Amino acid sequence: MMRALLLAAVLAGPVVAAPALDTPVKDQWWADGRAALEARLKVVNRPKRAKNVILMVGDGMGIATITAARIFDGQRPIDGRAPASGEENSLAWDRMTNTALVKTYNSNAQVPDSAGTASAFNTGVKTRIGVINFGADQGPEACKTPEKLPRTLAEMARAQGMGLGIVTTTRITHATPAAVYGHVPNRNWEGADRAYPAADRASGCADLATQLVRFKGGFDVALGGGGARFLPAGKGGTRDDGRNLIDEWLQAWPGGRFVADAKGLRALAVADVAPVLGLFNADHISFEADRKDEVEPGLPELARFALAKLQAGAKQRGGKGYYLMIEGGRIDHAHHASNPYRAMKEAQMFSATVAEVLKTVNLDETLVLVTADHSHVLTIAGYPQRGNDILGYIKPPAAGGESDGALSKEGYALDDRGQPMTTLSYANGPFLSRGLSRMLPPNDPNYLAIKTYGTDSESHGGEDVALFGEGPRADLVRGVMEQNLIFHIMVEALGWR
Repeated sequence: MMRALLLAAVLAGPVVAAPALDTPVKDQWWADGRAALEARLKVVNRPKRAKNVILMVGDGMGIATITAARIFDGQRPIDGRAPASGEENSLAWDRMTNTALVKTYNSNAQVPDSAGTASAFNTGVKTRIGVINFGADQGPEACKTPEKLPRTLAEMARAQGMGLGIVTTTRITHATPAAVYGHVPNRNWEGADRAYPAADRASGCADLATQLVRFKGGFDVALGGGGARFLPAGKGGTRDDGRNLIDEWLQAWPGGRFVADAKGLRALAVADVAPVLGLFNADHISFEADRKDEVEPGLPELARFALAKLQAGAKQRGGKGYYLMIEGGRIDHAHHASNPYRAMKEAQMFSATVAEVLKTVNLDETLVLVTADHSHVLTIAGYPQRGNDILGYIKPPAAGGESDGALSKEGYALDDRGQPMTTLSYANGPFLSRGLSRMLPPNDPNYLAIKTYGTDSESHGGEDVALFGEGPRADLVRGVMEQNLIFHIMVEALGWR
């Protein structure tokens, strides 16, 4: 034994102290880098089982959007900070300790849509573009055998007696939130209206608004827009079947609370265990840049209420946890209009919501995942100098690099037609859009950005998106993964098999 120990010591060699880093430049950048490393070295191993899972989706929040929004948030802070150049700024998820890249393609599409992508992380099954929680080979006939459809995490959570919540800035029947609870072969079947033709209704598939109201076990809290899909035509809604689904929901949940504006939400006591349905707009909740706070609550407030509600209900559930999906859904819509200001503002508010969640929950018992369902064709390019307005024209650094070229008298970089270039642009999108204009200065909230191809609506991008994780089993968030693996990480964290 002694000889073996001596041999091991010889082979291991002498213990040598780590040499001090000898570099002639130890400036603030060096110090900040070392501090960031030390913070990572101190990350503790969290428990392997989660009581709660929160999935946060920035709809359309690709990597370029994250970078641009980080700079936008630094240059136009909303939390009392002094404006800065922006590049060194951090968004809420930048501080999360686990990161991965996620492949977003649908089973039949190289560049995906929100229906197929949201289905992947809610069921663990990749499916076709435009389809919500159907198998890749299932059609409308599958509505007649619902037991054969992929089960959602929400359905499993309810079966386990867990709490359940949805928060979104879109219609609550829109693709991403609908994938929490619904099953349809066509994402447009949100209500009984012209988007769901009578011939298609013969399939027997219930529209998504009906599926939300009839969801087995119900929701503790469901907050978003889209009230028109729940009400009859001529009575504030679009339904042609005469049904008032809000009344039906109240009948199904006699103690339930329905609210339609910010005042109504703020009057509710979160300790009240009664379920809450909040529909704050006939369509999507207004963009943050246009929202009136006294009418429509913002995403951070909605998330705070939902979290408090679910946490308060834990005792009623015998200590069991909850599954909550929070979507910053209108990042996507601003991109579709090729309107960078509103896209950045929505991403900024989504970051504020993530920060709210991270400071509220116990990360030893709550897995928090932040991701996007897909990207957009936004680009950030052109050699602007550090601190250049992210929404402005490109002003290059004073000298050096690859940025030498023609400049305007104001110092803006010019393209080969002599036009000033913006840092942000799109590969495609509308040349004209109601309420927006290409003739405005690029930092105007209504500016319609330059694009390469003219299309009715700017399109999604097909590149990987980021996934950030904190909490139990967030260590599984690493590498490059298929999008449906997100579901399996959540299931693993909850200890299900």
